[in-house]
Amino acid sequence: MSETIERLKCLIIGSGPAGYTAAIYAARANMKPVLYQGVQPGGQLTTTNEVENFPGYPDGITGPEMMIDLQKQAERFETDVRDGWVTKVDFSGSVHKVWVNDTKEIHCDTVIISTGASAKYLGLDSEQKYLKLGGGVSACAVCDGFFYRNQEVVIVGAGDSACEEAHYLSKLCKKVTMLVRRDEFRASKIMAARVQNTENIDILFNTETDEVLGDGQVVTSVRVFNNKTQEKYEIPATGFFVAIGHKPNTDIFKDILNLDETGYIINVPGTSKTNIEGVFVSGDAADHVYRQAVTAAGTGCMAALDAERYLAAKDSSFEVSTSTYN
Repeated sequence: MSETIERLKCLIIGSGPAGYTAAIYAARANMKPVLYQGVQPGGQLTTTNEVENFPGYPDGITGPEMMIDLQKQAERFETDVRDGWVTKVDFSGSVHKVWVNDTKEIHCDTVIISTGASAKYLGLDSEQKYLKLGGGVSACAVCDGFFYRNQEVVIVGAGDSACEEAHYLSKLCKKVTMLVRRDEFRASKIMAARVQNTENIDILFNTETDEVLGDGQVVTSVRVFNNKTQEKYEIPATGFFVAIGHKPNTDIFKDILNLDETGYIINVPGTSKTNIEGVFVSGDAADHVYRQAVTAAGTGCMAALDAERYLAAKDSSFEVSTSTYN
């Protein structure tokens, strides 16, 4: 372990729209934030080829470019953006202790958690290939469905989220083929009925993905198989959507912060506060409903404002900056 302990007013764990927005607000409030980017600098958005639904980009922007812009804006206000990831925390005392890369120890007055959530994928090599190429694989229909207008797509999943995303795609796409691994939905009856009653959604039960096929750049079809008969066949498609859930990146906070049954951090309603004073959460680490860049950015703002007010209440010499609200 390191011999020197660093002391900070504000530590932000994780990047992405939530972390960078929190950094912008915290820095403008003279909290001198330090942000550790984590194992995926920029977060999930760095795997998104085109972003057209974030305000302020009338011509759209790629996910990586947007994250570079947000990082530059945070650094403009002197946020200390660092490589590395938090491997251990101890929030049991009055000082919040955090360890980075298992070596560096930091003591923080406030901590803002922006670790996000990771989409679950099937794990096929071909799926990952076209995901990295930005050539037709996505885990967010709301984010990427627009790019498949009047085209045929395939979506994998059987829960409420899968049904909701399939129904969303049906409004944009010529045809949506839904692959359900079992002989029934896991979704609620009302959500299952919605997709079953949508004319351009074709539901294939007992069906799994064998391979995502393409021309080396973009997806052209999906090879599937019936897990009862083992029959294989191809479905023409330009888009392959995976809706089998997300895993919040919150393992290091287990038994320390209040988490729900799936691992999302539970915040005090209407705030970014957690069950530990001085520890705040923003973005997809607490949001299993919306999971959008713009909502993540909004909660990043909330977390910084909550942290600023916490510091002001704790230390009379620390003044809330009116410029934060401009």
